[in-house]
Amino acid sequence: MAGNNSYTIVEYFGGDSGYRCGYCKNDEGNFSHGMWSHTMTVQDYQDLIDRGWRRSGKYVYKPSLNKTCCPQYTIRCHATKFQPSKSHKKVLKKISKFISKGEMPKDQDNGEPMDAVCDQTGPREPSRACHSDVKCAAITDIQKELPECPAITEGQKEVVDAAPAAPAVSETSREDRVSVSDERTTATATKPGLGADPARPPCRKAKDLRKERRLQKDQIRQNADGVRSIVSPPPPTAAQTKPLEDFINESLPANSSHCLEVRLVRANPPSPQFKASFDASYQVYKLYQMAIHKDPPDKPSESQFRRFLCDSPLEAEHSPDGPEEGYGSFHQQYWLDDRIVAVGVIDILPTCVSSVYLYYHPDFASLSLGSYSALREIAFTRQLQKQSPKLCYYYLGFYIHSCPKMRYKGQYRPSDLVCPETYAWVPIEQCVPMLENSRYARFNQDPDAGDPRVLKDVGRALVLYRRAVMPYAAYSRKRKGSSDEAEVQQYGSLVGQDCIERILLYRT
Repeated sequence: MAGNNSYTIVEYFGGDSGYRCGYCKNDEGNFSHGMWSHTMTVQDYQDLIDRGWRRSGKYVYKPSLNKTCCPQYTIRCHATKFQPSKSHKKVLKKISKFISKGEMPKDQDNGEPMDAVCDQTGPREPSRACHSDVKCAAITDIQKELPECPAITEGQKEVVDAAPAAPAVSETSREDRVSVSDERTTATATKPGLGADPARPPCRKAKDLRKERRLQKDQIRQNADGVRSIVSPPPPTAAQTKPLEDFINESLPANSSHCLEVRLVRANPPSPQFKASFDASYQVYKLYQMAIHKDPPDKPSESQFRRFLCDSPLEAEHSPDGPEEGYGSFHQQYWLDDRIVAVGVIDILPTCVSSVYLYYHPDFASLSLGSYSALREIAFTRQLQKQSPKLCYYYLGFYIHSCPKMRYKGQYRPSDLVCPETYAWVPIEQCVPMLENSRYARFNQDPDAGDPRVLKDVGRALVLYRRAVMPYAAYSRKRKGSSDEAEVQQYGSLVGQDCIERILLYRT
């Protein structure tokens, strides 16, 4: 993890203005708090997403759930307990058939959700200050000033997972990656008729008939051997479910028509492998935006691609008890026969793998690569958990119950939603009935429960002012009559007491 020489430096921009919603298309219904992050430790980002924040490039935002038109609740999946559903297995079989025989599915999936870049979902970037216009103090300068500041102790950290959709980046991309509909289809009514013949025995399953014939053969064989015993069927046993990894391996047969390989490359700072594949990755992104999101040819620019999907405030960090890859921002590249066909943007954090975005080549849309990549990322989380036991959750971004297209995330079970008032994790099965009655809901049913990390002392918040680090109390004395206290107080309540003590709010 980061040592004492690492800091999180952000500029907070508030959240009073409404923006266009990418889900219900309300022109001014999307409300969220935002900040520009110049640099951020993975632990601070873990604490932030556990309280409903999420990043789009270096822009970090938190939807105002009690105010926005389509509330977006942080959702996490218990990766180590996950079992693929019938629809998940169907996706893996589809991939297996394509890799082994080269057969592309005939049915086309029109929309696979995942967090996507969408300029209409909120403020593209803070207009008050652009990252290229702000001159941030060097870390070495900050270190020189720290001895003058009182020591700030870190409170005990609660581990939670979250991932909200950003104003600059909507969740339509994770939408674009899953082909599962959460609405159950009702059985068609049977035509009126005479019904079954009561004189005939009821229909039996073919599996039961095969089992009965096998038992009869065993009995005949034993009688022929002089064993006079009746063979009875074995007692029923609980179904032995295979782990996710076995299903994935089955979908990658050897000696097949195609070869699929998943490569993990660090995006920030960019590794040599990332740089070497940048152009190929960008071309896939451009085709994806044009085909799936109907962008004009000149809109999916390289600068947009870098800003939203390559740039990250997260520092590359390593820990003795962490994963070999370390923490930070990565791209998972899906190579089919030495060609990139999909890329999953992820963050590896102290307790989770957080899914940021997925894009794929539109020629392979019918393969349900959104669902497939989610399953691969869950398996990757399980792999990391063997190296780092506390890294056991998979964050899918936001669960938006008011948008039916976004409910598919609730099918990755077991999963939890975070309570927007107490930040406690609640099983999604308990949350859905509340969301059926109201778009906004407090999931924690204990009326006396509150936010255990609520801001108690705004004076202890660290402020970076004229290249010097100081507590807000010292900053306010230097600038008598400053009107920043309400802003710092509001921001502190959004990030929590222990987190704001480690974050430097940038002041010009």
